[in-house]
Amino acid sequence: MKRYTLKSLGDEGKEVCPEEIDEPGLDDSSVRVKIEACSLNYRDLLMKSGKSASGGEAPVVPLSDGAGVVTEVGSGVENWVEGDRVALTFFRDWETGRFDMKYHKAARGGSCDGVLAETVVAPAHSLVRVPEYLSTLEAATLPCAAVTAWHALFERRSPVREGDTVLCLGTGGVSIFALQLAKAAGARVIVTSSSDRKLALASDLGADELINYRENPEWDKAVFDLTGGRGADHVLEVGGPGTIKRSMNSVAAGGSIALIGVLTGFSAPDASLFPLVTRNVDLSGIYVGSREMFERLTGFMVKHQIRPVIDQVFGFDDAVAGYKALEEAGHLGKIAIEV
Repeated sequence: MKRYTLKSLGDEGKEVCPEEIDEPGLDDSSVRVKIEACSLNYRDLLMKSGKSASGGEAPVVPLSDGAGVVTEVGSGVENWVEGDRVALTFFRDWETGRFDMKYHKAARGGSCDGVLAETVVAPAHSLVRVPEYLSTLEAATLPCAAVTAWHALFERRSPVREGDTVLCLGTGGVSIFALQLAKAAGARVIVTSSSDRKLALASDLGADELINYRENPEWDKAVFDLTGGRGADHVLEVGGPGTIKRSMNSVAAGGSIALIGVLTGFSAPDASLFPLVTRNVDLSGIYVGSREMFERLTGFMVKHQIRPVIDQVFGFDDAVAGYKALEEAGHLGKIAIEV
């Protein structure tokens, strides 16, 4: 079978390399999945660059997000049969309950093999059924970005409610899924971007208010103006140290900030955290989610018939071009690969 691996280049990061190997073996508790599609996340650029601390021993099969069809089941597996359409979970072993640091040891595409391969053998507990109305390509966009957005909006202490205001920073995978999920829940959504084209597309998806942060560098003040001085009830913070100060300025009293991404780097923010205290704000670190969260997400998507937004699709042999497209950041939503 064909697959890709990340091979170390030393200080220059890692190279995405195609290779052919024999089909992996199958134990009693695992299933064999013919991968039909994968998708990319910003984390995959971090893994390739060597900047992520979640990497395992190279070489490793990259990408956490994939979906396909079960072609073989182990003798002890009862919940899956040949022909089932499945998506794989980001954390292979986080099934339910609160997070445990041990789950970092099996984060697909990093500390264990991912899904950029023609075939993957996976533990039966690490799969989620693909909703009938979604294509396998669409399902392949869900494991990281969609589950992260769901976790941020619905799984913490203050889930989004009808009438809440949600602030989505940017138009990448997490933010676009958050826009779709929040609108389905009856929330008002504000989206930021440096591109008027992307803002127009976000408007087509239901965004209520749009802020071009290149034209409005003090976008936190724009958020307060748009909310009559109240602020956003929920902020999806995907930038990190370069944007967290303005996110704290944007959040409403009693609101929540979901700290998700590091698009602006890993350094400590040059900002006081005291505004969180004076406003009684919840600050939550969000790192994808469990299999049960994934299942609740798909249930919500079925109810509201939400379809993922896929900007570009590359062939399996052009997977490296998919990485380049992600790095150029011209996309809205997801970049996918058909296997």
